[in-house]
Formats: sequence, C-alpha cells, structure tokens
Amino acid sequence: MSNKSFMDVLKNRRTIYTLSKETTIPNEKIEEIIKDAVRHVPSAFNNQSARVMILYGENHKKLWEIVMNTLRKVVPAGNFETTENKIKGLANSYGTVLFFDSTRTTKELMEKFPLYRDNFPVWAEQSNGMLQFAIWALLEEQGLGASLQHYNPLIDDEVKDVFGIPKSWKLIAQMPFGKPTAPATGKEFLPIEKRVIIL
Repeated sequence: MSNKSFMDVLKNRRTIYTLSKETTIPNEKIEEIIKDAVRHVPSAFNNQSARVMILYGENHKKLWEIVMNTLRKVVPAGNFETTENKIKGLANSYGTVLFFDSTRTTKELMEKFPLYRDNFPVWAEQSNGMLQFAIWALLEEQGLGASLQHYNPLIDDEVKDVFGIPKSWKLIAQMPFGKPTAPATGKEFLPIEKRVIIL
C-alpha cells in the first residue's frame, strides 16, 4: 500500500519514455488496478462505454510491430530513423494498455436520448480520458512509468484483426508501461493566474 497522497500521485504522474521490460508489481496487481479503474471511473448516464485490453509478452511485442510496419509505409525513408527509435523504445516496455470506446453503446444512447445526441460521443471521449488518467496515475503509484500514444486510426484495422477486437470498438489510445530506467524530464508550467480565474 502506498503512503502517497492523491495529490502526490497527481504531481508525480509524468510521461516516461525510458521504460524497461521489468515491472514493479505482479501482473495480477496490474490487472486488479485496471479492472477497478474501469469499474469506478464515471461515465455520462453511467453508460460504461470504455473498453480496455492489456497486452503482455508476445502480444505487446506484436502491437509495436504493427505500429512499426504501418509507419514504415507512411513516413519517408529519410526521416524514419527517429520514428523507428521511438517505436523501439515503446516496444521495450513491459506491457501496453489499449483504450477503446464501444461505439455501439454510444450510438444506442444517441438514439435513446436524441436531445443529447451530439454530446454522447464527446462524453464518451471525456470518460475515456478520465480512465486513461486514472490508470496512468494508479500505475505511477506502484512505481511504474507510462506514456500515452495515439497511432490510431492508422493501426486500427490490423489491431482489431490480430487481437480479435469487435469492429464496434473504436481505438482511442495506447499506453505502454514498465519500470522507469530514468527520471522524467523537466516540465514547465504557465503562470497559474493565466489558467485559473477566481471571482
């Protein structure tokens, strides 16, 4: 059990690219954290449209092979070295969390509540963002680093085919995670007065 306060976790959660193929906690604990987050993160009308897949080992490796091969087709060869190095770094992590939205659930709500029709896709994205943050922060609390990647929609079709994901699930983000091998880089903040208004 961590002695960190929620604010400590919030402040310490950072984008970490220097990850190893090691973990600080067993897979069962990772899965418990993620399942609890999926269960308890709020959603509009309690629609629970967020979906998650956890990839370890060969499946984790396969995901980043898909990303690498897909980008190789669209990034000019002369510029590919930087992309290749980044993907290799992401693949070198312990596992990946894939975040999806069940568009079928969202569409059903759009039909059921036409007054709010245009809002449901937005609310689904907001709920998914909260889930991403919650999982990221909870993994950080356990000593794991992570980053959030967005190679969708380029990889969507192949990812669905390879991992047997329903066609109605929309890929939102990819979160590679593992034990950090170096601290996060510095972060600059805008003056808080520019971002928070108190009346």
